[in-house]
Amino acid sequence: MKKTFLLASALLMIFACSKDELSNTNDSQGTSVSLTGRHCASQDVLERQIKENPNLVKQMELFETLTERAISEGRLVNGQIQIPVVVNVLYKTAAENISLAQIQSQIDILNEDFNAQNSDFNQVPSAFSGVKANVGVTFVLDAVYRKSTNKKSWGTNDAMKKTSTGGLNPTSPTTKLNLWVCTIGGGILGYAQFPGGSSATDGVVIDSRYLGDTGTATAPFNKGRTATHEVGHWMNLRHIWGDTTCGTDYVNDTPTHNTANYGIPSYPHYSTCSGNPIEMTMNYMDYTDDAGMYMFSNGQKSRMLAIFSAGGPRVSFAQP
Repeated sequence: MKKTFLLASALLMIFACSKDELSNTNDSQGTSVSLTGRHCASQDVLERQIKENPNLVKQMELFETLTERAISEGRLVNGQIQIPVVVNVLYKTAAENISLAQIQSQIDILNEDFNAQNSDFNQVPSAFSGVKANVGVTFVLDAVYRKSTNKKSWGTNDAMKKTSTGGLNPTSPTTKLNLWVCTIGGGILGYAQFPGGSSATDGVVIDSRYLGDTGTATAPFNKGRTATHEVGHWMNLRHIWGDTTCGTDYVNDTPTHNTANYGIPSYPHYSTCSGNPIEMTMNYMDYTDDAGMYMFSNGQKSRMLAIFSAGGPRVSFAQP
């Protein structure tokens, strides 16, 4: 997709993906100011992170340059990447203290989705069959930590990631993917930290109602695709519409989307952007229901694998 706005403003985002409403939920009681539609709290989190660490802008620009160079020079990781996952469960109610079976179901779904083993992979339309990807990254459950709390919701200010604010500190975040499961509040499904942020807050947050495909998993987000989407962000993928009208996701083989898609759009769904391409609404980085997303593209695969290459922001995860 063609780049349509400045790299610095486009790539410094922590993605907080919401259902039905987006709320400013930075207090533990879930006080919210509701907006219509399904949105991301990216800008609010971006402003906070840049205020806390102004050097983040240059650091992430550097990582983007390294990513582009690794792709153009073919210096992608050669071999299997296996990512240990530490799950941190924060609960106030029994329902929030999700079962090990529900956690394992999410690990299984990540392995299916990132290895083209999902049962709906064969639904990819012929127009995109030449670019549908097997990313080849696997995930293994490393540990589960649980903590009872008094908080009704956690918001998007990373409080769940800090013992000092009632949450749980990440475990070995430079070699393990930390996944916090809690009630976020404000209709938010989950969010992820983009490569380049502080290791003290690195990882993915998923609301307990949208993790895995069993237990408390709630339709229409009960097939584990919230975590697939957020781990995509953690691996340097942007939303497919570029978070602006006819924006860019910095991937060459995804069509230009005019905006996010919701529900399960009928196919073909045409973009209103230049050339009116058919949109890849079934891509994991769109905003459709879980049943409506079931593929990554080869360009997205290259972008993800680049972060594990020499000099990449997640090279420490690469297997020796």
